[in-house]
Amino acid sequence: MAVPVDELCRDLAAESASLLAILRPLREAAWRTPTLAQGWTIADQIGHLAYFDEAATLAMHEPERFGAEAARVLATGTNFPDQLVLEYRALTGRQVLAWFERVRAELVERSANLDGTTRMPWYGPPMSLASLLTARLMETWAHGQDVADALGIHLEPTARLRHVAHIGVGARPYSYRVRGMVAPTTPIRVELHAPDGSLWTWGPEDAADRVAGEAFEFCRVVTQRQNPADTSLKAVGDDAIGWLEIAQAFAGEPGSGRPARAEQPA
Repeated sequence: MAVPVDELCRDLAAESASLLAILRPLREAAWRTPTLAQGWTIADQIGHLAYFDEAATLAMHEPERFGAEAARVLATGTNFPDQLVLEYRALTGRQVLAWFERVRAELVERSANLDGTTRMPWYGPPMSLASLLTARLMETWAHGQDVADALGIHLEPTARLRHVAHIGVGARPYSYRVRGMVAPTTPIRVELHAPDGSLWTWGPEDAADRVAGEAFEFCRVVTQRQNPADTSLKAVGDDAIGWLEIAQAFAGEPGSGRPARAEQPA
């Protein structure tokens, strides 16, 4: 699914606006609300987005500076996102909001006229601009889900979920590799009902292993915001079932996921 950069920028801006609409009215105390990401508050979630937006713009336009900063944070260990949180935790909620708004607007503006196939450095292998923007959208949606869940707000699903689902499907081999496992080569058919009722599909039609259900639930599973046991997703075949149990659309260490409701303390 090759998506033009201008479309990715429009969708990233729209996803940002959806999140900002619930952040701007927050009073300072609300920024310290714990989220389901262990040890992270709402301010931590948005600071995380802001930091990596700033890093993405550096990677595009000042790769040497990005390389130096990446080396610095990678030296703190594989859990460097948790370490970075401590560096900006002294900021107020309003300061975090202003930071995020500024660097997100800059990222979108400075990406709009670039070639989507341009390769740029990142914390692992280099990636294309199109892939980087898609990943920023996925991260915005996923961390936005954490914020909305913490505040008891429902964010209406949109067609932008296709970007998240696409990364989730494409990251199937990575979900195994990051855990030191060999990824099965079994083809899997994925059929997801989009928010508008249309059907999004990946994989061969005749694949025996299959995953089907609502795109919203699939996206929450592959971003590890919901346990597959708490969804209506239907997985057929051992490899399809096993994949959903470890599916991970984001880079970094293996995610711990979210416990199923039946496993949570009363």
